[in-house]
Amino acid sequence: MRQIVLDTETTGLEWKRGNRVVEIGCVELVERRPTGRTFHKYLNPQREFEPGAQEVTGLTLEFLADKPLFADIADEFLAFVDGAELVIHNAAFDMGFLEHELAQLGGRGRLADRVTVLDSLLLARQRYPGQRNSLDALCKRLGVDNAHRQLHGALLDAQLLAEAYLALTSGQGEIGFGGEASTTPAAQAAVVRVVDAGPRPAITPDAEELALHAARLEAIRKKAKDARCLWDDAAA
Repeated sequence: MRQIVLDTETTGLEWKRGNRVVEIGCVELVERRPTGRTFHKYLNPQREFEPGAQEVTGLTLEFLADKPLFADIADEFLAFVDGAELVIHNAAFDMGFLEHELAQLGGRGRLADRVTVLDSLLLARQRYPGQRNSLDALCKRLGVDNAHRQLHGALLDAQLLAEAYLALTSGQGEIGFGGEASTTPAAQAAVVRVVDAGPRPAITPDAEELALHAARLEAIRKKAKDARCLWDDAAA
């Protein structure tokens, strides 16, 4: 099973008010193991941030001025996620923005027709009813080190969500040899539908992304009892 843990950052809370995506971060899992493949782009929104939104991400229009438009990376993004199950925290928010971005381009169809969507926020609420289930709260509850998360960042948040999701669903049966998956009732409720995967290009992270990833792994190792983390096992 191929999953893409996804997060976006935006200029505001509502795409219906003309807000745009300014960052996309994706982490690939295959059979619940990280593959090391990521997709990360900063985007020029061609509009101002709404009050408060800029402070959440730390991004500025000056920084984003020379970044590509969504139209420039749309096909690359779709190729990366095509056929996968997207794991998103509060999926309606991110999917709404991404569908809106695609609708402005025409000819790409709907993202929902290419992927399955699993909402990790729904999973968390079903497992921990009546409790706070933000990404920070989940990280604390599930023992995921997020001490270095001072601002929201799409790739960092996708990496944290991947760890939190795997911990949250650690009681699931693994998918093996083409058989049906044995999942928790919560996971079954959050899955929309499955689409066969098509061919995908190889995408190599740049130096900045590799440095951020290395720093993240080192922080996890310092907290782990055996000085190792899940990503070390995947790379072995």
